[in-house]
Amino acid sequence: MAGYSNDHIASLVRPDQVHRDVYEDPDLFDLEMDRIFGRSWVYVGHESQVPEPGDFFCTRVGLQPVVMSRHSDGTVYVVYNRCAHRGVKVVNEECGNVGRFMCMYHGWTYDTNGDLDFVTQSEGYPDLEFDKLEHGMGRVARWESHHGFVFANLSPDGPGLREWLGENSDFLDDVAVSAPDGEVEVTGGVHRYLYHGNWKMQVENLIDMYHPAYSHESSSAKGGQQFSRREGDKGGIQFFEKRGKVKSMDGLGTHALPNGHTWQGGLPPVENMSEDHRAYVALLEEKHGPNRTREILIKKRHNVIFYPNMAMQELNPHIRVIRPLAVDRTEIFIYPVKLKGAPEKMFRDQLINLNRTHSPTSLVQTDDVEAFTRAQEGMMTSGNEWVLLARTGPQESLESGRIRTTGTSEEGMRNHYRAWLEYMCADRPE
Repeated sequence: MAGYSNDHIASLVRPDQVHRDVYEDPDLFDLEMDRIFGRSWVYVGHESQVPEPGDFFCTRVGLQPVVMSRHSDGTVYVVYNRCAHRGVKVVNEECGNVGRFMCMYHGWTYDTNGDLDFVTQSEGYPDLEFDKLEHGMGRVARWESHHGFVFANLSPDGPGLREWLGENSDFLDDVAVSAPDGEVEVTGGVHRYLYHGNWKMQVENLIDMYHPAYSHESSSAKGGQQFSRREGDKGGIQFFEKRGKVKSMDGLGTHALPNGHTWQGGLPPVENMSEDHRAYVALLEEKHGPNRTREILIKKRHNVIFYPNMAMQELNPHIRVIRPLAVDRTEIFIYPVKLKGAPEKMFRDQLINLNRTHSPTSLVQTDDVEAFTRAQEGMMTSGNEWVLLARTGPQESLESGRIRTTGTSEEGMRNHYRAWLEYMCADRPE
């Protein structure tokens, strides 16, 4: 890993520009995996993905493979996916159910909380007294859950999860209360695809309301409206007031929070008189009463980014996980979020919409992936070394640390890079 000084790293980020090296330099990428993904809270999975004892789900924190598992006592653990013997990755399947984890190389087995369970031919270690923790798979330093959303931190230092989430914890509260049963479930499969570009491009894209009218113009009709994404929505998002005149999305608003988190304001509500929606509203009213139900039905946010690796959307509830693989290669996972207790048809319609908008061959996601690939190629040129993030608008700073500004402002991206600098320069001796 290159020995970059704090001064050099700081020189790569200006108030309204970032240097192309942050997308292209493999040594900086390695440092990100250590300083950002190794010291921040990183989304791992949802507890509903491991509902029964012995269930496991494999993922990564940065480049490090980990396993989220539910132990026999019902507790969820996050452990490193590594055999204590020769370092072999123990669990190769993405998910499943087991009584024990067994390493395929020499047969060492581990309990579902990562503790060492059994050493084959242990008589070959006459002078070694095995300890179930010391010689186990190893647990990450910290992991916590909020409404079933599990985040892990490889560092023992720093703020706890709720403090780190800040106002984004309110969003998870809103998601949970919008389910008639008071909790959500991650189910319905996954869309998984790879693009040849830096991981930060996807993070930036999710808070970019400047691009949709241009990048996704092919998905709009002659009247300038995109296809409908919601039952009861007669026209979809209005990209153009008339052909050639773009309808601004500034009114949605951009919100920049501490720790790099961001979110956009929600889309205007539509009247939905479908039978399944009326049944859903009746279930909420039965539990919360009509006044609270009206509050719940107003979606205050659209895309919500949990920096650095996860985003959620209220319009069509889903989780997007961003997995860096290399400086120019990123894997994306899209998981549907089911509101437990809601009519089943609502979830089926949700899956149909996700196929239409977020699958690898969808009407929308293909445009973004193409942009990421072209951006990675374009930054290889030497004509201009800087990327411009100067678009702005009127803004207000709130006591919570949140900055509220216009929808097409690039303040959210500038906020990402303020957090990027804090992580990358923290505790770095000169």
